Amino acid sequence: MGRVEIRELECFLVLAEELHFGRTGERLYVSQSRVSQLLGALERRVGARLVDRTSRRVGLTPAGEDFLAALRPAYAALRAAVDGARERALGVGGPLRIGFQGVVGYGFMDVVGEFEERHPGCTTRITELPLADPFGALHRDEVDTAVVLLPVAEPGLVLGPVFSVEPQYAAASRRHPFAARTEVDAEDLATTPLIGVSGPAPDYWREAQSPAHTPAGTPVPRGPEVGTLQEGLSQVAANRGVMLLCRPTSEYHPRGDVVYVPVKGVGDSALGLVWRGDRENGRIRAFAEAVRGRR
Repeated sequence: MGRVEIRELECFLVLAEELHFGRTGERLYVSQSRVSQLLGALERRVGARLVDRTSRRVGLTPAGEDFLAALRPAYAALRAAVDGARERALGVGGPLRIGFQGVVGYGFMDVVGEFEERHPGCTTRITELPLADPFGALHRDEVDTAVVLLPVAEPGLVLGPVFSVEPQYAAASRRHPFAARTEVDAEDLATTPLIGVSGPAPDYWREAQSPAHTPAGTPVPRGPEVGTLQEGLSQVAANRGVMLLCRPTSEYHPRGDVVYVPVKGVGDSALGLVWRGDRENGRIRAFAEAVRGRR
């Protein structure tokens, strides 16, 4: 019979799903003629015609149906063996503790789900990180990797993929003058107290979330400092200041007493995946690749 060629088997499996030579070539990143060559080689190896092809349709022959039924479980077992060996070699199996600051959006949860499907030996656990302490859980080894608001300039931490780059909004009380606006300029922040972040977060990070000056250099009045997002929104509702938030956060926290107004002239908000360089392993690298692939 000769040596079995995996590429021929993969081509047949895809063709059996698509029943179209062009789409099969697209999925395999080969030409339509190459699909025909692979199929022809497999049919000669098997000794039977597996596919009927006319100008109008593509279908499996009875021999092709029988071959497909036998091949699918064998190919799935082969893939599982290869994936299992790869996970063991990379250290992908085992738990992965993910810290998340802000809103766990549906897109990110899709990445987590796809990662778990691709690496069934790895279980994930998501932990909410305090707004006021984005990096503490990493330093204390309570999480393996974390999704945090940028910027990140911590010694010993590795910044991986950056994603969820979104415009910023000003959360304001319905009694605040901003509530009647469709947009505010960054320079308008000099006219109202800006709610800041308290706690152990580094100064550079807290400054990025609630800048002390407008882009033109005008001082911004200091408002209350808070440790959590809910505390901040409560201060906003009480009309003690405004708070800068990214668009997804504003969409996930609708309140009747708070209005979210786009701010023109401030930089976008962004999330980044970070981890400790001295704790990097195969699980973290594989998850970072999953996040990078969905940006």
